[in-house]
Amino acid sequence: MDKIKSLADLKKKRDAIQGSLNLRENGDNSESMIQIKVAMATCGIAAGAKQVMETLIEQCSSKKIDAVVTQTGCMGYCYAEPTVEITKPGQDPIVFGHVSVEKAKELVEKYILNNEMVEGIIPQNYQSIDK
Repeated sequence: MDKIKSLADLKKKRDAIQGSLNLRENGDNSESMIQIKVAMATCGIAAGAKQVMETLIEQCSSKKIDAVVTQTGCMGYCYAEPTVEITKPGQDPIVFGHVSVEKAKELVEKYILNNEMVEGIIPQNYQSIDK
C-alpha cells in the first residue's frame, strides 16, 4: 500500500475508493448501465473470484466505464470458476468461465469497450441471476 504523504495524496486515495464504491452501489439505475456479476460462492472464492472482482472494479473505474460491479452467489458452474456474468444494456447476459485476473482485463478491454467476443463463454442454457 502506498504511503500517504500529503493532503493531495489523501484526496487522490479518497477519490479512487469513492469511484470503486460507486461501481458497487449504483444499483438504482442499473438497467441503463453495464452490469457485471462475479460469482463469489465458496468455489468461486477458492478459484480466485475475489481478485477477479477487484480487477474488474479497478479496470472499470480507471477507464471510466459506466458499470455496476456486484458479487453474487453460486451460478452453478463450479467447474468453470471464477465465473462472471456481463449484461450490457438492451442485450442478453453472457457468462464467462475460468476468468483469471488477466482474462478480467481482457473482458473489459475487448468485450466491454470494443464489443469483441472473448473466449470462455458458457453456453446460454442458464437463467440470468436475479438480485
